[in-house]
Amino acid sequence: MHGLVCFDVDGTLVPGTSSCAWVAAALGHEAELVAAEAAYAAGRMTNQEASVIDARGWAGHTEAEVLARLETMPLVDGIGETVRWCHDHNLRPVLTTLAWTPVGRMLARRFGFAAYCGPVPEAVDGRYTGEVAAHLDEYGKRDFALAQGFAPERCAAVGDSRSDLPLFAAVGMSIGFNAAPDARAVATHLVDGDDLRAIIPLLAAQFSSV
Repeated sequence: MHGLVCFDVDGTLVPGTSSCAWVAAALGHEAELVAAEAAYAAGRMTNQEASVIDARGWAGHTEAEVLARLETMPLVDGIGETVRWCHDHNLRPVLTTLAWTPVGRMLARRFGFAAYCGPVPEAVDGRYTGEVAAHLDEYGKRDFALAQGFAPERCAAVGDSRSDLPLFAAVGMSIGFNAAPDARAVATHLVDGDDLRAIIPLLAAQFSSV
């Protein structure tokens, strides 16, 4: 493999909402979850605290129920084509995200991402308990990416928000895709649009010499 390409999920692959909010709207705790996400984005709440709030809303619901909702989640165009381009050019595409692991698992299966991270919601006998089995924060995202075994200069990250900042600071190229102001301020490249394939020329240029 020539390099690593890291993709955020919420706000990057999922436009206009988050995977958590999409599920919460079906499970009945959307308002509470959206308020927690806004507090996290503003730095008033940790991701661990937001995860605890969201996990409570999953209590009693089945893994199959949540997966069915995730399968209807809105996504940007061009994900499959971009992931295939990475594989074809010996680049390892992974999901670096604070979305729950069922989200990463579903997207990896559908599009061919090689790996994913995320906080883990506790489930017993196929039903969520409302507890968090394992937490993850923005530094965990960065550490997951760097643990993939590539030198930082051979890593690119695609993201949009606060949770991407530690990873953006650690890799050779960062692409703010429809990014919020904090991510736009530090990204090495900016791309706006509704098709992920728009980042391919940047990846091609970055990895052309490796």
